[in-house]
Order: sequence, then structure tokens, then C-alpha cells
Amino acid sequence: MGSDVFNFPAQLLNVLRSASRVTVLTGAGISAESGVPTFRDAQTGLWAKYKPEDLATPEAFQRNPRLVWDWYAWRREQLGGVAPNAGHLALAEMEQRLPGFTLVTQNVDGLHQRAGNRRVVELHGNITRTKCFDERCLVESWEETGEVPPHCPSCGGNLRPDVVWFGEALPPEAFAQALSASRACELFLSIGTSSLVYPAAALPHEALEHRAVVVEINPNTTPLSLQASYCFRGPSGQILPALLKEAWSDSPSL
Repeated sequence: MGSDVFNFPAQLLNVLRSASRVTVLTGAGISAESGVPTFRDAQTGLWAKYKPEDLATPEAFQRNPRLVWDWYAWRREQLGGVAPNAGHLALAEMEQRLPGFTLVTQNVDGLHQRAGNRRVVELHGNITRTKCFDERCLVESWEETGEVPPHCPSCGGNLRPDVVWFGEALPPEAFAQALSASRACELFLSIGTSSLVYPAAALPHEALEHRAVVVEINPNTTPLSLQASYCFRGPSGQILPALLKEAWSDSPSL
């Protein structure tokens, strides 16, 4: 699909090319384009009978740690069969072109890093990492005893995925970085996110209050749409490559 279909305004292209600070917020939509089920879509098959509070809360883990561990193990296995899509790759190229680039993601799948992004702020953690439930510290290796979930080599407590569950606060340092980047940027891109889940949904509004140009890329209308400077409807895997091609049409891809 050509960039002319999206009719990118010249003013937006100029802002993208010249911005010294660009912040991007991504949500489940960009990963869904790679075939990653959204959180609720992942509750299919054997998992369809469970509610989110059965699988993604600290209380659920304390009540049935094996059930929760097995569900996340199943989700990690699913990720082994997917790859970054054209939208992910376009954001990795954008980071190389723009010195003050920060990517904030609500996704836990690590696809941005696999695509090549290095300055990634993970608001909801990463499903590929593991931490101790009791001590909250990351654990890279442990003795395989066949027990599910495995135990922390330091304290003997249960290990859990390093993701943010319902009822848990976002990592303070990650959110502070995201908030700072949103307030300091000249251009803010909101990509594939419903703009319903707070506090992440507040970030584009922080950018607007600090006079940034805010662009929404989403197939659907969201609560942000009326406030955004520009809205583009469609998959990020089509829109982002077209945007880069139009902005840097006279220079080779990195």
C-alpha cells in the first residue's frame, strides 16, 4: 500500500524529520499483527473457562501457582512461532534515524527488541523474564527439579513471570522514564493501543499538554482520537513503513 493512500501532511513529515525527541507508545495491536493473541484472545481452548482474575493476579498465583505458571508457559511457547512485523521493523529504523527516540510499550512479548529497538521502556514487564514472587528480584537460572513453578535459588520461594498483574503497580522507574519522555518530546506516536488502560493512557495527554504533536495509528477510534493532532486508520505494519518512506524518500534505508 503506497504512502499516498494515507495522505501524510507535509507538516507532520517535517516534524518527524526534524524532531530531536520522539516518543512512541505501543499496545497490543502492533503485536496482534504478528499473530500474538491479545490478553483476552489468549484465553482460548483449554484456558477459555478461566477469568483474568484466575490467571493474572497475585492472589491467583498464591491460590494456584501451577495453573498460572502453566498458562504463561503456554503463552511463551506461542511467542516462539511469531516474528516482528513491518511495523516493529519500521520503529527500529526510526530509532536509528532519530537521536532522541524512546519507545514505551505495554506489550510483554519482547518483539520490539527482537526487531532491533534498543531504547525500550517496558511498562508491563516481559514474559520471557522470571522473578521471585517473594523477593521481586529477577532470576536468570534455577535448578530444574520438575516442580511447577520452579523455586528461587536464593530464598526457595516460587518463581513467577516478570509481568505486571492486575492489582499491581507499574514499575516506578519504567513509568517515570515514560512520563519524562512524553513530557519532553516534540512528536508522540500512539500505536495499536486502546487508550483505555491507565496510567499508560495518560501519556499522550501529557505530551499534548507539553505542546507535542500527537499521532494516533490504530484501526479503530479510541478515546484519544478527538484530541490527537493526526489520526491514521489501519494496521501499523502498513502505515509506519509508508510514513518512513515518505519522510525519508531521498535517503536509503538504514
